[in-house]
Amino acid sequence: MSYQPYPTGGGSNQMAERPPAPPSIQTAIKFMYAGAALSAVSLIVGLATIGSLKSAIKSADPSYTASQIHAAEVVGVSTVVIFGLLGIGLWIWMARMNGAGKPWARVVASVLFGISTLELLLGGVRANSVFNLLFEGLVWLIGLGAIIFLYRRDSSEYFNASRVR
Repeated sequence: MSYQPYPTGGGSNQMAERPPAPPSIQTAIKFMYAGAALSAVSLIVGLATIGSLKSAIKSADPSYTASQIHAAEVVGVSTVVIFGLLGIGLWIWMARMNGAGKPWARVVASVLFGISTLELLLGGVRANSVFNLLFEGLVWLIGLGAIIFLYRRDSSEYFNASRVR
């Protein structure tokens, strides 16, 4: 017994194939993966320096009880892990979505960069270690590089072509 293929209506209903990402998008993606790698290093360093957290908590307020110090340590470790993984995930997610030509992803990346800028400015005002400030500055520069390449002319054409489909 032989079957006939389902009729397609005469026209081509197939979606046009997406053009490859232009060099500026590929460079922005590399910046974003570098941001993810730097965020992973930050997470590792944060976890490696957790041992000094207890003494920092004690010196901040010597009247804390042992259970209060322990609770503060748990909050500190949880914060480092959650924000570290969130940072890594956002960098990778933005790299993949911008590489796929999703117009909204460029906007989200811009908003995240704006938040990073505010965080850097506020971090400079807070009492911070020089190393931490330099590290945040390096993350910011990586974000700036990604944003610059996301808004180049060939990148805009790539996102606009994706929007038409």
